Amino acid sequence: MGGVGKWLRYRLVKVIFKKCGKNVTVERRVQFGSGRGITIGDNSGLGVNAVVPNNIQIGRDVMMGPDCYFLSVNHKFDSTDIPMWKQGYTLPQHPTIIEDNVWIGRQVTATPGRHISSGTVIGACCLLCKDFPQNSIVGGNPSKLIRSRVDESNG
Repeated sequence: MGGVGKWLRYRLVKVIFKKCGKNVTVERRVQFGSGRGITIGDNSGLGVNAVVPNNIQIGRDVMMGPDCYFLSVNHKFDSTDIPMWKQGYTLPQHPTIIEDNVWIGRQVTATPGRHISSGTVIGACCLLCKDFPQNSIVGGNPSKLIRSRVDESNG
């Protein structure tokens, strides 16, 4: 089904998503809830088995590897006299934002409300739990800055 399946998924999300750019790729088994709050820019894609929240904003030219998971809420755990599973969930404070020209490697997990700045590369299997400046190379569990993509000696 390959090309036909991609074409069909693209045609469907153009109707479902709040905004869907040109040349968007939605791979197999992507989960996105209702999709009504999702925006995705030109030449961007959702990888195989990706799970994205309904409030995600994805810019242009974003590559996403397979099995990426963007959390939308966390469990509450403030009370020690009530089992955690009975305390409910936190409400999303901020949308997840992925700016332009970002590469997200395979099996990245992002905590709720992350802001991924333009030009950033996120290494495979990273637990993205904080935000980083533009043009960062990020990896690890927990996430840490590996280096900048910009040569600082060039100003």
